[in-house]
Amino acid sequence: MITPWDGADFAGAKLAALVDGHILTYRRDNKPGIPWPGLIDLPGGGREGDESPAACVLRELHEEFGLHLREQRIWWARPFSAMDAPGRTGWFLAATITQAEIAAIRFGNEGHSPQLLGLDAFLTSSDAIAPLQQRLRLVLETPQNYAVP
Repeated sequence: MITPWDGADFAGAKLAALVDGHILTYRRDNKPGIPWPGLIDLPGGGREGDESPAACVLRELHEEFGLHLREQRIWWARPFSAMDAPGRTGWFLAATITQAEIAAIRFGNEGHSPQLLGLDAFLTSSDAIAPLQQRLRLVLETPQNYAVP
């Protein structure tokens, strides 16, 4: 899927990387001054240059987890109000990953405790970032077989 991005400016993007009823997560650092310290987060981050939402989130996935995905693997994408940039837009995207890709993870230096969480565990966790939980619910309402293309 090519994201339905119209070229408009945006602050950043987050990715729901799904595999076998689980979602790829990590725990944010517990540092003063960062948004959502210590909470469970998803891959993603701020836009660099003139990146598209897909290019932004896939670059962040590589930086944070060492994974390379092609844009065609993204099957859901939608703009929302940015979570940490009032008045700006952020993107939420979904892609299916494989167990082999999970085994190849090389976690970067932001955050800690990368893990696969069951979808229900992520959606009900009081330690997860609430807007990401809400956005994942919308993704899961979309008919999809989660097959890797």
